[in-house]
Amino acid sequence: MTTEPGIRRAAGKFVRLLAAGGAIACHATLAAAQDAPERDEFFWLAEMNKATTIINSQEGLLDPEMTPGIATALAQVIEDGSQPGADRPATVISFEPLLIEAGSIDVTLLHAGRSSQDMHATYRAAILRDKLLELATQLNTTATTLVDLAERHADTIVPNYTNGVAAQPNSYGHYLLGHAAGFARDAQRIRETYARIDRSAMGTTVLNGTTWPLNRERMADYLGFAGIVDNAYDASQISSMEHPVEVGSIITSIALHSGNFVEDVMTQYAQTRPWILLEEGGENTYVSSAMPQKRNPGLLNNTRSDASTAVTLAMGPILQTHNITPGMPDPKDVAQNSDMVDAGIRTLDRLDRVLKALVINPERALEELNSDWTASQELADLLMREHGLPFREGHHFASEIVTHARQNNLGPLDFPYDEAQRIYAETVRDTDHPQDLPMTEEVFRATLDPVSIIANRATTGGPQPAEMQRMIAAARDGLAQQDAWISERRDHIETSLQKLDQDFEALLNDSPDEAG
Repeated sequence: MTTEPGIRRAAGKFVRLLAAGGAIACHATLAAAQDAPERDEFFWLAEMNKATTIINSQEGLLDPEMTPGIATALAQVIEDGSQPGADRPATVISFEPLLIEAGSIDVTLLHAGRSSQDMHATYRAAILRDKLLELATQLNTTATTLVDLAERHADTIVPNYTNGVAAQPNSYGHYLLGHAAGFARDAQRIRETYARIDRSAMGTTVLNGTTWPLNRERMADYLGFAGIVDNAYDASQISSMEHPVEVGSIITSIALHSGNFVEDVMTQYAQTRPWILLEEGGENTYVSSAMPQKRNPGLLNNTRSDASTAVTLAMGPILQTHNITPGMPDPKDVAQNSDMVDAGIRTLDRLDRVLKALVINPERALEELNSDWTASQELADLLMREHGLPFREGHHFASEIVTHARQNNLGPLDFPYDEAQRIYAETVRDTDHPQDLPMTEEVFRATLDPVSIIANRATTGGPQPAEMQRMIAAARDGLAQQDAWISERRDHIETSLQKLDQDFEALLNDSPDEAG
């Protein structure tokens, strides 16, 4: 059951190409790697069969005399599947007939102690593991853009909003770091979920193992997993159902974070003079077909739509897993779960373009702040901090100033100081506190200055310059650690698959024809 040595050598070259199909360190192999097939179900079924051939022949579960022929038949199936437009079966029962055709019924000796249950659970985990690394990479790219923008706008003072209403002044960089913190938690969720998915189910058979003493740990090592799913029932009946649900929760979080940011920017487009817009042209904006003055924010609309699609797809695994018995295939579809992750990646990619297209007008933002009373709380804070006035009394004083100002169309820059004195006296009239406003006009004006408010914040995690520097450095450190984590995981998988390829190639070369 052998083929010509030339076929074996060609198959060996092909499996080397497979090992190079991920992150390529050497430029010389890049062109070849571009022709390598994707790591789909067919790829992982081939890898599992390669690992099985090696391990079982070395540990006495497969007749060493039959091993080279079985390996050659497997290499032929892999090579055939690499041809343009070739069929790449995605199930054990459709892959095995190709092996039999390439060799003989003897190749089914590979299936000792195996099942579609553990093999499919393994390739689902491997594919989802790869998708999580793709997601983590895009998340880090978008988060880096966010932190870069935050550093550039650390000193840009803008309004922030709560309940849809202008609330307080803030550094735009500080606001952006808040969004970056949300994405940092998404990155943490990816790492935690990855650790739970990065476990091999191979060797658990259907749900309770097999009488064959399969070496599950070696199999996991060859396939680049960090370890095995310990409980054989859990392997294909429980954990494989919860994996897409858990990934769906990450996609949901990323989509919600992205959508929240987009909607905050969108509120500016309702104003006649926004302080933040998209740079015009390209995908960013487009002109209305009827109203020539409009510049519709197409990029924002598309990003929000991508986020909505991601949330919709992320709900699928939950609904499919709800109220079914363990092990059912409903939530396990590889294509559907990959589409779900891809939707999250598209959302982040589009958000990255939004961040790079933002045009912030600091002067207009400051004008917006000075046209409203977003700094009024600082009056109450100062009276309590420096003069012992209870906060609620100070709050009432500031609130009455705002009421009077809005009734008389006054802003913080032109509010009469004598009116402030009068309102204060009325506020504390029935109290034991001094009846005169205990701040000079100069202090009164400075207290309402948005720029001074930000500079004088003392809270850890606030927008004051020292804290901004600290938080930007911490954010960059987190991004660097995440990047290193992604690289380490990819390198581990690639190194494992390269080792598998080398050992399998040794079997291909160890045949009677070669020996003669």
